[in-house]
Amino acid sequence: MKLNKFFLTAIIVISAIVAIPSSAQEIDSNSVKTVEQLYPNLASGVLTYAKVAPLPENILLRAEGIEINSKDIDEAISKQPVQVQQELKDNAFFVLEQEATGKLLKVLARKYLSEQGKDNSSMTDQQTFLAYFDDLTKEITVTDNDVETFYKENESIFCNTPLDSVRKHIQSYVLQDKKQHFVDEYIKTVGQRIDIQISDSWTKNQYQLAKDNPLDKARSNGKATLAVFSSKSCCGPDKMLPVIDSIRARYNDKINIVYVEPRLEQILSARYAIRSIPTQIFYDAKGKETFRHSGFFSETDIITKLSEMGIK
Repeated sequence: MKLNKFFLTAIIVISAIVAIPSSAQEIDSNSVKTVEQLYPNLASGVLTYAKVAPLPENILLRAEGIEINSKDIDEAISKQPVQVQQELKDNAFFVLEQEATGKLLKVLARKYLSEQGKDNSSMTDQQTFLAYFDDLTKEITVTDNDVETFYKENESIFCNTPLDSVRKHIQSYVLQDKKQHFVDEYIKTVGQRIDIQISDSWTKNQYQLAKDNPLDKARSNGKATLAVFSSKSCCGPDKMLPVIDSIRARYNDKINIVYVEPRLEQILSARYAIRSIPTQIFYDAKGKETFRHSGFFSETDIITKLSEMGIK
């Protein structure tokens, strides 16, 4: 089931660039570490390899002539539905990452297109992004096996509709999903392409706030974790629930099992890059992701995967 939620897609926020003052602090690149090194799993996109460094009060991010401050984040949150504002305040790092995405990608996109000899001076930002990623993903294709595998793993979505009747729709979706996966992975490496500095004190505080949820807590308790992002389908109850119950009974307290409904946990699901449900994510005892799967995953499949992780 594809999720069509505001926070569950790769949202590119287009806004004005603020120039960095000429008196900006000089940071010794050898003395700082990245967000991923200091605060694993806090970032899910462009800030993964941002450098954590001391910045002036209320300045949260600086990179390539871009500056984002506390007021910018407060304003971004205030524009969202009231029912999610508190959750966003507790996940302000996520908001910063979304705000920074469009700004940083614009720098890379315009530079890339210029290097390719493509005039982008008259393009809108949206046109620039489309041209950029269309070029980067032009070699990605979908095979008949990809389509058949997706259909088999998501039969409950199609309610017994024959494969031939939905083949083109699946092909289109799988192609977009493959491209989206490529884009997601590419975005994570933006900090390896350009220098991004992020406030050390603010990020430390945000790390504590962002971990206050069942999944992050489970990943830090020293046991392997199975996270299942799912919900009931248009055809009836969630088919993953009986599987989860059986796995929980079989493994008792050997692993953590966390069930998340993206419709109810939009920000958490966005942080974990959930684009379709059901999605299962396996983490080792250190909280590191070892495997991710989208679509129905049987009890046998889960047992096999856990066995591969050394869990009997």
